[in-house]
Amino acid sequence: MSDLQAIKNRYGIIGNYPTLNRGLEKAVQVAPTDITVLVIGESGVGKEFIPKIIHSESRRKHQPYIVVNCGAIPEGTIDSELFGHEKGAFTGATTTRKGYFEVADGGTIFLDEVGELPLQTQVRLLRVLESGEFMKVGSSQVQQTNVRIVAATNVNMMKAIGDGRFREDLYYRLNTVQIDIPPLRDRKGDIHLLFRKFAIDFAEKYRMPEIELTSDAVTFLEGNSFPGNVRQLRNLVEQMTVVEQRREIDSVRLAEYLPQTNHLPAVVKKHDLVASSGNDFHSEREIMYKILFDMRNDLNDLKALTSELIKSKETSNFSNQEKDLINRIYTPETSSQNSLLYFENRSSPASPAVMSSSQEPDYEDVEDVEIEESKPVSLSLQNNEKDLIVKALEKHKGRRNKAAEELGISQRTLYRKIKQYNLED
Repeated sequence: MSDLQAIKNRYGIIGNYPTLNRGLEKAVQVAPTDITVLVIGESGVGKEFIPKIIHSESRRKHQPYIVVNCGAIPEGTIDSELFGHEKGAFTGATTTRKGYFEVADGGTIFLDEVGELPLQTQVRLLRVLESGEFMKVGSSQVQQTNVRIVAATNVNMMKAIGDGRFREDLYYRLNTVQIDIPPLRDRKGDIHLLFRKFAIDFAEKYRMPEIELTSDAVTFLEGNSFPGNVRQLRNLVEQMTVVEQRREIDSVRLAEYLPQTNHLPAVVKKHDLVASSGNDFHSEREIMYKILFDMRNDLNDLKALTSELIKSKETSNFSNQEKDLINRIYTPETSSQNSLLYFENRSSPASPAVMSSSQEPDYEDVEDVEIEESKPVSLSLQNNEKDLIVKALEKHKGRRNKAAEELGISQRTLYRKIKQYNLED
């Protein structure tokens, strides 16, 4: 443990969280070897300390140490940056250039954000890891390099592999030894220690008195989730050191810099929105069916409400505009088969008729308005799909190609649905 504390002191690492200690122990153990190491952790947790320790504690410590941020190099130039290029290899290549793997020969390369590498570059990197061979862009000559590779990423690598964004063979080649760095929210006991360390550093840097926290501010600080991890905490301390006039900070003042709600906006995918609505739909067409059924129910409710208004209002009080609205509502085109509003035909009581738009309603008999009880509308997608298919086939006299075109589906899908619903007869 004394050796571990010496490593922490040498590299300015603060904290005693077990996972952090285990990661540092692994780094020290693998340093004398040439084993490839993959460092896993969220952005801002301090992954960059691990490759420094590995390089400094290895026999390569007097050789070059190069840090490459794979996510910051454009895809079109990253091969040239890593492996170099020959003169005339592409537009703008006026001279021959050495890449990082040639410059760092005998030393260590830290590939930060390795999960952002393009697939073509991943193939080249895999060859370097397996045989130590590479070729410059625009060259056919194979070169050798002896480089120790330490990689780091905050990407979920297994998901990236599943999505086809990262090669599985390269992942297992990089991940000979994996070192996990925990997020700051899991290191509650280390948060105040880090705060004090940063406060001392920035007080010295800006030649200002050190800021301190009251007991309630410490509790508030340790209760924060810190989505930006150690980087966020460091920036917080630097900001308060420069801005605050008072050197003692309480929880009220600290809350101005650290609101308790630290959740960042999340990208919500379409299928997540559908799932959150409580309906398990499997296609956009099913969603449209549900919307149409809801609209039909709303129309039935509107008709019922209109009928109630007619019953409750004196016939002489209807304006011409209201009469025109009622005529439109009671036209056959807008009436639903499942829920119709009828005016009784006084000359033929046994045969209620729907009033046409050309007829003027008999407002003297408005009290005779009756509503046929709405039959429950089936919301079964299967039943409604079957009905639509039957109607389409009837409309086109059994011609399946025309019916499929009418329904907006392929003939193959229509054949499958016909067989599914036993409609072949």
